[in-house]
Amino acid sequence: MRTATLALAVLLAPLSCPPAYGEPGDTWTQWRGPRRDSQFEGQPWPDSIAGERLKQQWRVELGPSYSGPIVSDSLVFTTASEQSTWEQVTAYDRKTGEKKWETRWKGAMSVPFFAWSNGSWIRATPAYDGERLFVAGMRDLLVCLDAATGKELWKVDFVEKFATPLPSFGFVCSPLVDGEFVYVQAGGGFCKLNKRTGEVVWRTLEDGGGMYGSAFSSPTIATLNDTRQALVQTRQVLAGVDLETGEVLWSERIPATRGMNILTPTVHEGDLFTSSHGGKTWLFELAKDGAKVVVSPKWESKLQGYMSSPVVIAGHAYLHMKNQRFACIDLQTGKEKWITTPYGKYWSMVAQEDKILALDERGELLLIRATPEKFDLLESRKISESPTWAHLAVCNGQLFIREQNALVAYEWK
Repeated sequence: MRTATLALAVLLAPLSCPPAYGEPGDTWTQWRGPRRDSQFEGQPWPDSIAGERLKQQWRVELGPSYSGPIVSDSLVFTTASEQSTWEQVTAYDRKTGEKKWETRWKGAMSVPFFAWSNGSWIRATPAYDGERLFVAGMRDLLVCLDAATGKELWKVDFVEKFATPLPSFGFVCSPLVDGEFVYVQAGGGFCKLNKRTGEVVWRTLEDGGGMYGSAFSSPTIATLNDTRQALVQTRQVLAGVDLETGEVLWSERIPATRGMNILTPTVHEGDLFTSSHGGKTWLFELAKDGAKVVVSPKWESKLQGYMSSPVVIAGHAYLHMKNQRFACIDLQTGKEKWITTPYGKYWSMVAQEDKILALDERGELLLIRATPEKFDLLESRKISESPTWAHLAVCNGQLFIREQNALVAYEWK
């Protein structure tokens, strides 16, 4: 029964491009992995991250970045901010760490003084479609590079194109590639671009950008009520957007302190899960009333998410929260099964069957068995003395960790 439940969860998960290239688990192509849901499909994970079971292969020093690594069959791509002037993308051989190419452009900016502790460096995770790399620069730039050579193919300056103010906290949304198009929250709205030319096809959900617009969340794609659509969380609302026309199919206001709606929307059996800083946690049901889509909460909880998008396993959401605790939530009822003591400010998580690999911002790596019965920490290991805010990348037999000032490859035996 458990195997069948896990298989059903996989089938119902949101599908978005690009697909994995090569064997399942060989690559890590975008924010939260090949399907944008932090679910790993590949070789079974070992039961340990200790000692020689997880061994460093190589390490390279870099400027600071929050971007998660992107992994092709032969290369690892990472971003960096350099000397308060440049933004840089570098490709390394994934086996040896040898630098293959480097591309840079002028793109530095400073975040507001009250956010200085979070750094003024590049934030979004690139996306890879098998040929091209799509990179979001802090100053509301989207740059398309040839992944084999690093050659710039096109660049869109959203501030210039739409006469919108700079996003006060930088371009945070991680690009989403689907077929021939790339989608981003930029230019004070949600935009669809031709991935080969950079032409903007449409812009919707306009919020003015600047301090109180400019999204923190990254979108995903799913089929809900027989309609394939983009799921977008702005600073104010959760919405479904028609992929062809940009029409807003439905929207629901999500209260949050200073608009800190940061999580990527999560789909479970046709319903939508989200949680906000200063708000609540919700599971929304979408139903059709003629041509209209009606959104209503199946349940809501006092729990508050923050920056860490959850993973869903066997009908339960595993969520790292604003209060730094980790919780297991029954998606049928909204009831918390358990809540831990504090563990860091932020976790990036990847799940395989009933295991979760979590990296917190303090450089602590945790291997957890996911069960609603109790918090079952199998092992933890200090893997970095530097901050590790970037999302970890997991491939068959390898982990890639973006420290604040380095990229590190590990072999996981």
